[in-house]
Amino acid sequence: MSRRAFLAALLAAPALARAETPPALLRPHVLLEGDTLRVSDLFDQAGPRGATPLAAAPLPGRRMVLEAQNLWNIARAHGVPWRPLTGQERAVIERPGRPVPRAEIEALLRAELVRHGMDEEMEMDLPGLIPPMIPGAAFYEMALEGVVLEQPSLRFAATLLVLADGMPAQRMRLVGRAAPTTPVVVATRRLALNEIIAPEDARLIRLRAERVRPGQAQQLEQVVGQELRRPMAVEQSFALVDLGPPSIVQRNALVTLLLEAPGLQLAVQGRAMRAAARGEAVTVMNLTSRNVVEGIAIAPGRVRVAMGSVPVSTAAR
Repeated sequence: MSRRAFLAALLAAPALARAETPPALLRPHVLLEGDTLRVSDLFDQAGPRGATPLAAAPLPGRRMVLEAQNLWNIARAHGVPWRPLTGQERAVIERPGRPVPRAEIEALLRAELVRHGMDEEMEMDLPGLIPPMIPGAAFYEMALEGVVLEQPSLRFAATLLVLADGMPAQRMRLVGRAAPTTPVVVATRRLALNEIIAPEDARLIRLRAERVRPGQAQQLEQVVGQELRRPMAVEQSFALVDLGPPSIVQRNALVTLLLEAPGLQLAVQGRAMRAAARGEAVTVMNLTSRNVVEGIAIAPGRVRVAMGSVPVSTAAR
């Protein structure tokens, strides 16, 4: 019916108001907790037929709109003393709802897939999953039907069944893929060059195997107590090539050069050309002769030079 025809019919309608019957009042915004829309949900003072069911309530989290023509039809059909005055009246009916927690859906699906042969440490991809809505305070239960896990593709499928008070049973198709993971050690804070890694500086996580590059530390024992060869950001994974035993000789630090032979021990001061861990070779400049020799770091600040060693470079004369 066009708006003009609707208004003409409205004007031609017999007067509803009687002296002894107060007019009903439209509720423009209706919040429904139950699963049924009734006449009294739309109008105050709806009259003796106010409890009459009109339709099923919207699904939880959804809403519906009744325009003036619909409302007038309802009022006339159920003897409600109301009619629209402008033709712009409307009622918005909403039903509050809440989504089923996604974590609960994933936990239920994981447990079922593990029973079908999936590794417990695998990740699950569930693209496009929108958890179903249920009434706000409703008790609910979930179950899975027709669970399938394909090998070796690791693709899976299942039907999620949700039963909740105040709504019909909902079924939702779940499809996705499982992905293998591998352990990786990551930094828990920013770490500077040459820092010694403490137990609280690293933690073990699992990442998809396809995202882990070769040579990454996979055990905390490979990291804790080691010295960093480059700075690290938070949550960055440790590469084995960037780790090493703690240095006992620091670059440009003053060290004692020791030349030992049976019945002979000489000690001179030198400057380390680079850092070195215990047992590593390191080049040192003899501050007396200015020659550069290679020795072995044996203790903090001490480098042993073998008898008969040839200088790596000699001072210019």
